[in-house]
Amino acid sequence: MLFKDIIGQTLVKQHLAEMVQQNRLSHALLFLGKEGSGALPMALAFAQFVICQPNASEPVADLFGGFTPMEAGPSYISPDDIHTQAAFTRAAQLMHPDLHFSYPVISRKPGDKPISTDYISEWREFIQQYPYGNVYDWLQFIGAENKQGNITANECNDIIHKLSLKSFESDYKALVLWMPEYLGKEGNKLLKLIEEPPPNTLFILVAESEEQILPTILSRCQLVKIPMLEDAEIEQALIDRAKANPETARQIAAIAEGNYREALQLLQHAEEDWQSLLRDWLNATLKGGPLAQIKFTAEISELGREKQKQFLRYFNHLLEMSIRIRVMGAENVAAGDQERDFAGRLNKIASVSQQQAIIEELDRASYYIERNANAKMLFQALTLKLYHIIQNKTLILNG
Repeated sequence: MLFKDIIGQTLVKQHLAEMVQQNRLSHALLFLGKEGSGALPMALAFAQFVICQPNASEPVADLFGGFTPMEAGPSYISPDDIHTQAAFTRAAQLMHPDLHFSYPVISRKPGDKPISTDYISEWREFIQQYPYGNVYDWLQFIGAENKQGNITANECNDIIHKLSLKSFESDYKALVLWMPEYLGKEGNKLLKLIEEPPPNTLFILVAESEEQILPTILSRCQLVKIPMLEDAEIEQALIDRAKANPETARQIAAIAEGNYREALQLLQHAEEDWQSLLRDWLNATLKGGPLAQIKFTAEISELGREKQKQFLRYFNHLLEMSIRIRVMGAENVAAGDQERDFAGRLNKIASVSQQQAIIEELDRASYYIERNANAKMLFQALTLKLYHIIQNKTLILNG
């Protein structure tokens, strides 16, 4: 994987390349980025970039803070040219002997003590198919169903063993540890190794939530923040990579909120008529009465978790557009005619403060859906909350 394969993140790529060239690289990095930002593919590309640097024929400056910067030339290959190195093909296939991985896994049968290496074939396939996937995607990919993934004490022992060995081909060896949030107290086993690693050993931790990482590990890592993507970057990626038509790509990018994984999920269901479904819900909430509300709740509960989240995200998108229309005027808000019209109607239903209250409720509902809340109960409660927020505004949204 090359830097150019990563969507956006120009400043991060430049910063990482400079750290290598100028020998300012910490032994332990934490790539921190929310779902869909590209933190994992960025970490993989960077690890491959490091281990594919040409071997030194004689002692040279240490990559991790030596006294002389690596000048562009025989001792340093730029990110754009790293694919010319013989080792790159194996590194890109995640098969380089000095490139190691750790990630949450499950027991295949009672009594198993699995480690990441047991799932390396699945890992390579997953990265090839879903480089922007999240941990839920990964666990479903390996058949976890309702099992909880873990990075266990056995895994920590295996990491210590692998990194205690000399590198096989490269001057450096690297470990990419995905989702350190799944490390329990067993993660303290790695503290000495992270603090005093063998020479030319690079730890790259990839996380979504800083708060869920063991503080003892967090304090030993140099932080690399991976920001959410720009709408324009997602729009272009959907056109170039997912072959979406430009109008669909623009609409999805506006809803995805910088999350490329979410954008791909939305693209799969681009034909869904979320606007009609939303109109039905609001009319049932405001005018339809209990029977209409129960009918809608039954309908939405059958859609499945991903579609429910996308539907709520679409509602949020329209509410945010409504607020922008109030502030900027409809003619200054980029949107399709139908969306702009619907967003304008929402302004007749609720004030800005009411819209903000609804957005908070929708975000809270999405959080609970992600954690397997009962959909029927959740949408029944949400319908009542929406009614109470906008009970004095009862305009029916006709098509």
